[in-house]
Amino acid sequence: MTRRDFLQTSASLVATAPLLRAESASVTAPIKIGFLGGSHSHGLGKAKVLQQNADWDIVGVVDASPEVLARYAKLGIKSITQEELLAQAQVVVVESDVADHYAHGKLALEAGKHLHIEKPPTMTLDEFRELLGIAKSEKLLMQMGYMWRFNPGVVAALNAATEGWLGEVYMVKAEINKLMTKESRPELAFQGGSMFELGCHIIDPVVRLLGRPEKVTTHLKSSGGYNDHIVDNAIAIFDYPNATAIVGSAVVHPRGGAYRHLYIYGTNGTIRVEPLDRPVMTVELNDAAGPYKAGMQTVNFDPYSRYVGEFRELASAIRSGKQLGVTPEADLLVHEALLRACDIIVGD
Repeated sequence: MTRRDFLQTSASLVATAPLLRAESASVTAPIKIGFLGGSHSHGLGKAKVLQQNADWDIVGVVDASPEVLARYAKLGIKSITQEELLAQAQVVVVESDVADHYAHGKLALEAGKHLHIEKPPTMTLDEFRELLGIAKSEKLLMQMGYMWRFNPGVVAALNAATEGWLGEVYMVKAEINKLMTKESRPELAFQGGSMFELGCHIIDPVVRLLGRPEKVTTHLKSSGGYNDHIVDNAIAIFDYPNATAIVGSAVVHPRGGAYRHLYIYGTNGTIRVEPLDRPVMTVELNDAAGPYKAGMQTVNFDPYSRYVGEFRELASAIRSGKQLGVTPEADLLVHEALLRACDIIVGD
């Protein structure tokens, strides 16, 4: 399947998929939402975004850790039981430890709740297929917690590539790095380490653009000198018939947070989005295409805040009964590619 065929197929699946069950409440009434687990590093940021959005009403947070509950209590979010959460919430946000995402996501879906699940969603492809199957049979939304799906720089870059303004895309390079302390490294103590926990964020746009890679070659290393065998320096090469993608993630870079980028190379030019969290896009084209002139230009965006776009989309989809913009089929390809990039799935 070509990149354009893949994107067109995903778009057609959105158009032809049966509508999800729409909530019967007034479209102006806040949607009740709660947290099943709150220990993930993205949890508090998402809670703050939800508090600032009139679309949502947070019913509480479930977590076994008093320390985690105390952090949410400082925001005015109360601790509730799992039974109270599943009785009161229309949407469950899973922000637990990575190893618990699958179990908590399954619990929410089986209780008939729409689901926002933190990345990576599961440790295996079969587990992910199971969650997708439950969501489909129960006509529920399952939204992935990939934080850059609504990043304006990433969206603009993918759109330019999809529209053909870069010509034929032949290479993509993407990195996400950070510096982790010795004490925080156990958060990565699973197969794939940094690539599994962080690299998923950049694998997501690569695979949504190029589709399923024919071959994935991995380089998973422990380079920090801690002798803990945790993967802290990872590169994966995705091979396509006419393109190559190189994705990397390291947590030993002293200024890693500043080194996050997406480059897309085509036969008519290149787009660079760097940095990603405060996106600035540089476009350099041989021939003018779309809204972009020949030569080099810089595109600036309004300030970008993580999580705002995804929860806006989720509220709209729940009220309208429509699908999310990224289809379950595309989510499945992304997760398969992530597992291959971590050597959790070996072979082609």
